[in-house]
Amino acid sequence: MFAVHLVAFHFTKLKEDQIKKVDRFLYHMRLSDETLVDIMARFQAEMEKGLGKDTNPTASVKMLPTFVRAIPDGSENGEFLSLDLGGSKFRVLKVQVSQEGKQNVQMESQFYPMPNEITRGNGTELFDYVADCLADFMKTKNLTHKKLPLGFTFSFPCRQNKLEEGFLLSWTKKFKARGVQDTDVVSRLDTAMKRHKDLDVDILALVNDTVGTMMTCAYDDPNCEVGVIIGTGTNAAYMEDMSNIDLVEGDEGRMCINTEWGAFGDDGALEDIRTEFDRELDLGSLNPGKQLFEKMISGLYMGELVRLILLKMAKAGLLFGGARSSALHTKGKIETQHVAAMEMSKEGLANTREILVDLGLDPSESDCIAVQHVCTIVSFRSANLCAAALAAILTRLRENKKVARLRTTVGMDGTLYKTHPQYPKRLHKVVRRLVPNCDVRFLLSESGSTKGAAMVTAVASRVQAQRKQIDKVLASFQLTREQLLGVRDKMRAELEYGLKKQTHALATVKMLPTYVYGMPDGTEKGKFLALDLGGTNFRVLLVKIRRRSVRMYNKIFAIPLEIMQGTGEELFDHIVQCIADFLDYMGLKGAQLPLGFTFSFPCRQTCIDKGTLVGWTKGFKATDCEGEDVVDMLRDAIKRRNEFDLDIVAIVNDTVGTMMTCGYEDPRCEIGLIAGTGSNVCYMEDMRNIELVDGDEGRMCINTEWGGFGDNGCIDDIRTKYDKEVDEGSLNAGKQRYEKMTSGMYLGEIVRRILIDLTRQGLLFRGQISERLRTRGIFETRFLSQIESDRLALLQVRRILQQLGLDSTCEDSIVVKEVCGAVSRRAAQMCGAGMAAIVEKRREDQGLQHFKVTVGVDGTLYKLHPHFSRILQETVKELAPQCDVTFMLSEDGSGKGAALITAVAKRLQQPQKDN
Repeated sequence: MFAVHLVAFHFTKLKEDQIKKVDRFLYHMRLSDETLVDIMARFQAEMEKGLGKDTNPTASVKMLPTFVRAIPDGSENGEFLSLDLGGSKFRVLKVQVSQEGKQNVQMESQFYPMPNEITRGNGTELFDYVADCLADFMKTKNLTHKKLPLGFTFSFPCRQNKLEEGFLLSWTKKFKARGVQDTDVVSRLDTAMKRHKDLDVDILALVNDTVGTMMTCAYDDPNCEVGVIIGTGTNAAYMEDMSNIDLVEGDEGRMCINTEWGAFGDDGALEDIRTEFDRELDLGSLNPGKQLFEKMISGLYMGELVRLILLKMAKAGLLFGGARSSALHTKGKIETQHVAAMEMSKEGLANTREILVDLGLDPSESDCIAVQHVCTIVSFRSANLCAAALAAILTRLRENKKVARLRTTVGMDGTLYKTHPQYPKRLHKVVRRLVPNCDVRFLLSESGSTKGAAMVTAVASRVQAQRKQIDKVLASFQLTREQLLGVRDKMRAELEYGLKKQTHALATVKMLPTYVYGMPDGTEKGKFLALDLGGTNFRVLLVKIRRRSVRMYNKIFAIPLEIMQGTGEELFDHIVQCIADFLDYMGLKGAQLPLGFTFSFPCRQTCIDKGTLVGWTKGFKATDCEGEDVVDMLRDAIKRRNEFDLDIVAIVNDTVGTMMTCGYEDPRCEIGLIAGTGSNVCYMEDMRNIELVDGDEGRMCINTEWGGFGDNGCIDDIRTKYDKEVDEGSLNAGKQRYEKMTSGMYLGEIVRRILIDLTRQGLLFRGQISERLRTRGIFETRFLSQIESDRLALLQVRRILQQLGLDSTCEDSIVVKEVCGAVSRRAAQMCGAGMAAIVEKRREDQGLQHFKVTVGVDGTLYKLHPHFSRILQETVKELAPQCDVTFMLSEDGSGKGAALITAVAKRLQQPQKDN
């Protein structure tokens, strides 16, 4: 009995001695909790750096957005393919996801080898090999007749701008295929698959294996929001708040971030804990200086670290009596599976002896104990480092959620984690010690990352189906070049009909003569009054013109809705009341000044100071005005007030005023465009072409009133159901159809109708239509300008939508922005097509090969919308290539322009009076 105790004591003493010897030798590999907390803080700082737009380029932990925005919600179903490229084997998987009352997943898979000549050869050959394996799998499983969506698990760092794209940043592990870095791996695989005529596969998602692990576990446990792989390589992914991800637009919701934590320390942040063995291993690797954290942790390097330590200890005479075999000198001879075998609790020592003998060594019992302890220190350090980084992620999640205690699940995968006998227990214990305020469940991924890729694909497939429905709606607003040429040519024909006596009565574009015969020549001078009526506000102005300088004083008055839609007498009495207030304000009550009246509605004129209202537009509906001379109605209202008298010289359309204002600055200006609440154009036409007015000499400004274009049905082929709904709900149904597709008064209403339709289809706002969205006119055109602003983040878009009672997600905000863009783009293009018709007509009328002209422009849509002016100009350039058109912004065309027309009319009247 004594002998037994003696042997046991001897063995225990021997073991203690060997452990102490190894501990002394590997002192730097033993990490205290204090050091781990410090590493945890360093990793948190690196995460923050990687998420910042300005700091990301220099961050070692790249924090790559994956564009995976949600975990499966259980409604996914269908058949999906999945590929897994990233380890020593390549896997193809078919996943059948179905609900059947409960979540159900069935899988069939096939593994294919990844030879070195493929992983380190030519990039094209690599993707051809992957496509060949996929084709073989589909043939074997009798799937060649099916079109299936595919998820691609690609376990290397990629920069993604969308889910179905990924540019390889760098190879890791043992991959080194040439010509792949900085290229889109999805595109490369797609090209390879196209060489197989029998493959009909749609790649919907590129997924990192870590993300796939998280998604696999999340299908079983909705609390799973972190994925960690500790295998050949190591990495982590987790769900980050969008508001913290500077690299992606939008603040709403969450997105999965692929940390690529293997590169932690590549900037020198871990130099104080790296040992001589880490440095030696790094120098001998395929990628020196890179993935330094991974080289201290993962299965690809653990066995090699142990080999380097044993070699050094043997050289120092601390092991094997100083003996070294050629195998111990050979890189890669000790693998991680050997480390796992040596650390087994019962068979560990026997396994250690067997492994060392296989390496050509003759180990003593004490050697085996020492080697086993070396393995323990190396693998324990790996688990400690992993735990510190994971603890940093869990702390971030807890802080993001602003909770005192976090309850979460971490999805785990990787051969080291799954096969090493002590690793999981060590990792879990250290994590819980570092973050005591987190209740963490570790869930082993049973089906690997490949099932996760299928899950991402299933979610993407659902999103894609919704996307197709949205695209179908928006497609009706996307005009082809042929359609725009059609608009241009039809507009040109309508311009001609309006000018001719025989066809004028039936023309939709009325081409009204304005009796403005000339442009300013710089000799105009004097004081003039100008009135401006054309919207919900009315302005009175005093304009002083002197030697090419213009000074203006004005006052704005509101036109209440009851006045806009009351009687004509009430409207003009209100206007005269506003004039009286202004004259009092300016101290001009007794002065009889010449007056120009900007009246921005279609009028038929027989001379410059007579205008018969053809029809109200822009929400006006005052009775007893249509068919009446509005100048006479103004004069009658002045008489009724009997306080002052005015010399009404000219009635002017705002478009003509805009042209005159710009013409004062640029003699080439002979076209005026308004793109605001309404839409209209005027231009200087040759008298010989105007059959409605006698005389062939000189020119006259024509007010096209092009808003009525299409009232005869000539553009019905491009009108959508939403245009028809807006028209039917308007005050003047069937009229001003072109204006209703192009002007600010109606664009917001078109958007509102589309949003209601998409919501009814369950594609927006969770299918909930707010009461405010049901209200006609609630979606103002200014919202389009704000929403489409490039500087506006999606969070601000959401705030605008909240004003409308709409609780939108990040995805909703993106769709709303697209809807606004489609509607405003079409408006600008149609405006451009109409303008192309006018400039082409003027070029041909003058028999010019090349025509240079300036267009004076006014209107809130043109001025305030971030893209309208650019798209309009691009369209004119494309549809009228022989015309060099300059667009000049008008400064107060309807006020200053009215005064200038009045001044020009006075100037032109003078010679007649002298005669």
